[in-house]
Amino acid sequence: MNIIGTVESLWRYPVKSMRGEELNEMFAGFSGVYGDRLFAFRSSASRKGFPYLTGREQRQMLRYRPRFRHPDKAAAPVNLTEAESIAPGTNPVYADSADLMLDVETPAGNTVAIDDPALIDMLRDGIDDKHHLTLLRSERAMTDCRPLSLLALQSVRQLAEETGTTVDKRRFRANIYLDLTSIEGFAEDRFVGRSLRIGSKVVISVLERDPRCMMITLDPDTGEKAPALLKKVAQAHSGMAGVYGAVLAEGTLRKGDPVELLN
Repeated sequence: MNIIGTVESLWRYPVKSMRGEELNEMFAGFSGVYGDRLFAFRSSASRKGFPYLTGREQRQMLRYRPRFRHPDKAAAPVNLTEAESIAPGTNPVYADSADLMLDVETPAGNTVAIDDPALIDMLRDGIDDKHHLTLLRSERAMTDCRPLSLLALQSVRQLAEETGTTVDKRRFRANIYLDLTSIEGFAEDRFVGRSLRIGSKVVISVLERDPRCMMITLDPDTGEKAPALLKKVAQAHSGMAGVYGAVLAEGTLRKGDPVELLN
């Protein structure tokens, strides 16, 4: 076995561009992480190919904290155990929409339902009036490009050294943060075109490097910008940090799982 590291932490983002939640375990399916980016806000001012309101336009979105009303039902597919017992293993189903509803804690400390019109009013505060917002709901993750994103802690540390600043890994909004045995930053770039087995079951095909945008300049706690980070990523790393992947074998990921490089 070619063990190259372990899972340092696991994250999902129930609402696109809002604060993520760290999990001890999560289900990785063909369409992505269960419960990841199920909600988003469509903006009439965004381009058709990417119709969402994000932290690019409303930096304070990062300070909104979504929480599932029924965390137990949002943890994994409702029939996971039964589906896995049916040879050779059938695809599990998602919970009903009501079981995956969210409430959102605002930066002011108030809590509103994800579908409360007052939340749209809050998100429109301070941005251009041309943004007319509607709530989008999906049963599958509304990711930007690929189902999963992965980033090594060693890459975050290298960027901190290169910029001479403290870099919070949460800026990169990855699903899986890896702690690799190699101390070299950006070692995950060499996984492109190969597959990783994480834990005993999940297999992920690493498809490509992750092109970065101004989202990584935003402090996840305050929304304040640090343009130097994106500039360094662009100049020293071709604008890339981390990798995208697709799930080849579904299953549950756990914090601390070994990561094996295949093929």
